[in-house]
Amino acid sequence: MDIDRGDGRTPNQLRPLACSRNILNRAHGSASWSQGNTKVLAAVYGPKFGTKKNENPERACIDVIWKPKTGQIGKLEKEYEMIVKRTLQSICILTINPNTTTSVIIQVVNDDGSLLPCAINAACAALVDAGIPLKHLAVAICCCLAESGNVILDPTMLEEQKLRAFVYLVFPNSVLSVLPEGSLLVDGEPIEHGIITSVTHGLMSVDDYCQCLERGHAASAKLSAFLRRSLQPPNPSDSSKTS
Repeated sequence: MDIDRGDGRTPNQLRPLACSRNILNRAHGSASWSQGNTKVLAAVYGPKFGTKKNENPERACIDVIWKPKTGQIGKLEKEYEMIVKRTLQSICILTINPNTTTSVIIQVVNDDGSLLPCAINAACAALVDAGIPLKHLAVAICCCLAESGNVILDPTMLEEQKLRAFVYLVFPNSVLSVLPEGSLLVDGEPIEHGIITSVTHGLMSVDDYCQCLERGHAASAKLSAFLRRSLQPPNPSDSSKTS
């Protein structure tokens, strides 16, 4: 069944992607990530000596600060901070530079849907730009469930408001990894077959969730390829774009 999307996209079609890095002079690493009209900036500072209270001093600490486009930070933004922090902790090699803190600042430039996945993608690119040791890259995507039961990818804000439920998914991409080959297997499966983060909003059945997972994983290959191209040594334009 065809779905009429306001911008004319097919259910599986992502909005145009754009990524730039090394865009802030005073940060140790920085990147911007756009999907359509949604844009997020990420800045990385550190690692700096010392960890926060209740953090393990024998490991590196990741601190995330979310800055909305306007107004004060609220409950939703605090939840986003925790989700981004846990996601980044899972891909960083925390045994390197123990008893240090790396701060990641997320600045929302514009929100037109799929904001949290854009923020995670921007943060991952900024960590690479800062030279923070990573196990592997990660890419995030939003999958939505329409009233008809169809799954659509990368929704706009208007689509998010009209849909029954949606899920944020973060997938690993370990085609290239600093870890030994044997460590890339989890229960005998390649790590890229797994999932790092899953956050659902609204009600969906197990079958619906599995369908979102399958469609999201398929789309993550395009996101992963784009992210890797964006992280190559910069051209004179210092920017990467795709549609």
